[in-house]
Amino acid sequence: MALDQKDLELIERILYKSEDDVVVSIARSFERLEERIDATESRLYSRFAEVEDKVEALRSDLKDEAF
Repeated sequence: MALDQKDLELIERILYKSEDDVVVSIARSFERLEERIDATESRLYSRFAEVEDKVEALRSDLKDEAF
């Protein structure tokens, strides 16, 4: 079953009307993705700080045991 020109025009019109909704949806998805990336980055930095503190505590303990 082939599409007629009027069918193609109808599809094009529907897509054109939905274009703004699609763009807004994509923009919101990118905003949510950015928020998740920021949250993940924050958690990583916090975890790195915890690991760094533990390493410093171990160094301190090793120095105390050496003397």
